[in-house]
Amino acid sequence: MSFTRAFRQTRKAARRLDRHTLEQVLKSSDPTLRAVFAEDGAALIGLIIAFAGIFLHQVTGSAVPDAVGAILVGVLLAVVAVVLIERNRRFLVGQAVSADIESSMARRVLEHPEIERITYLHLEFVGPRKLYLVAAVDMRGDRREHEVAVALRRVERDLEDHETVEEAVLTLATPDEPTLVFDPEGPHPED
Repeated sequence: MSFTRAFRQTRKAARRLDRHTLEQVLKSSDPTLRAVFAEDGAALIGLIIAFAGIFLHQVTGSAVPDAVGAILVGVLLAVVAVVLIERNRRFLVGQAVSADIESSMARRVLEHPEIERITYLHLEFVGPRKLYLVAAVDMRGDRREHEVAVALRRVERDLEDHETVEEAVLTLATPDEPTLVFDPEGPHPED
């Protein structure tokens, strides 16, 4: 039941991001989801291996299949542990967000009528499915300083209303900075 629930939750998130379910498990910033999915999946596979080993032991009378099954279950659990350690380590030391998440957040920033362009965008995970967003933007028009400050704060608060944005910090871009273009390979300065 636990695996089925984790699978459904992961599949739903994967569809939203146009990913394969297993890709979502490996790329998700939620260590709990990844651990439940991996551990429950390993447990189910381990049960099948153990059943096969015990069944072959009963049929053949030899203890070798049971011993091989036990070793395979141990190897499976070790592989799952190493994968989980590696994925969680990456998020602890700073996992870069994928280009699709970066493009999605850039679109959200550019949706605001006050924002003309983005010259810098930095996103980092600060928790399960939570992002810290920093951007340098060019505002439309030529407004007075206090009007620009109020508009920037309004855009920041709107971005923070999104379920994945923990905090947004916007600053003004200088006119000489190139505009960032967002495509599947990630952001790059406009040619």
